[in-house]
Amino acid sequence: MKGTMKTAVMHDIGKISIEEREIPQVKDDEVLVKLEYVGICGSDLHYYESGAIGDFIVKPPFVLGHEPGGTVVEVGKDVKHLKVGDRVALEPGKTCGHCEFCKTGRYNLCPDVIFFATPPVDGVFQEYVAHEADLCFKLPDNVSTMEGALIEPLAVGFHAAMQGGARAGQTAVVMGSGCIGLVTMMALKAMGVSKVYVVDVLEKRLQKALELGADGVINGSSTDAVEEVMKLTEGRGCDLAIETAGTQITTVQTMHMTKKGATIVLVGYSKSGEMTLPMSLALDKELTFKTIFRYRHIYPMAIEAVAAGRVNLKGIVTDIFDLDEAQKAMDYSVNNKADVVKAVIRIS
Repeated sequence: MKGTMKTAVMHDIGKISIEEREIPQVKDDEVLVKLEYVGICGSDLHYYESGAIGDFIVKPPFVLGHEPGGTVVEVGKDVKHLKVGDRVALEPGKTCGHCEFCKTGRYNLCPDVIFFATPPVDGVFQEYVAHEADLCFKLPDNVSTMEGALIEPLAVGFHAAMQGGARAGQTAVVMGSGCIGLVTMMALKAMGVSKVYVVDVLEKRLQKALELGADGVINGSSTDAVEEVMKLTEGRGCDLAIETAGTQITTVQTMHMTKKGATIVLVGYSKSGEMTLPMSLALDKELTFKTIFRYRHIYPMAIEAVAAGRVNLKGIVTDIFDLDEAQKAMDYSVNNKADVVKAVIRIS
């Protein structure tokens, strides 16, 4: 396809403008997708606010966005499983396929991954993208492209739940009820975990957690979360805790609220990158710590969970902006973090 497309380009910290760029041309193993929705992730907000996350530094001009859903409009000659008109969710990371991690199925750990909106790779706050067809997953008729865009954060939640060995009969606690905390809670419920409680200090987010299926919520600003979990579990402690807030306080709390032999999954990134933890407690309780980095082999399962009605992705969306409003969308998301659970950009 020839022509130009609208693209939201970040030119400096806190500054985005709409520009015309050439529509990308598909390679033989790619499809051209007309994007319809792209989610705004916390990492997008970090880059927009500060220009960097750790060693990843934005060098403008740069395009944000890595949570896309859309419709195939052109197909490369080697692509057999997709056709024009298919609606797809796009997994945003292209890996090398040759390293030890790719060869052993842990492709999310590939050191040479090319990931949308991770400097220096541009993201997809734009109208079209050419993407490897094997990373484009067809959506069932009852799953919208907006839900398709949100498969990406849901994949994080499922990966966290799977790393934690989530299963029926367990009681789990999710620390944090932002987007990732909420999709993790829903993933745990979809996997059959018997009781899932959510802890946060923002009441609006806790009410959203209840709306989406949490068995109970704890406001950590007014209640001792550890004491409350112990009450809810009749003094036993929870089987599994998943930490998505990324703070030392909440991480230490997970160590106190879990039973002996429990598993703690660390998902949230701390601002400093370092924490001081009571490791003697971890040793005494023989706790297992797991961590996650993105996800692997999750998209088909996550899409099926949404299609089957086990996960309500539409329910996490609180704000929708048009592509022309990209600057407004980012500013609003930055300035209203207590109210915004998930904002998305509607491309068309």
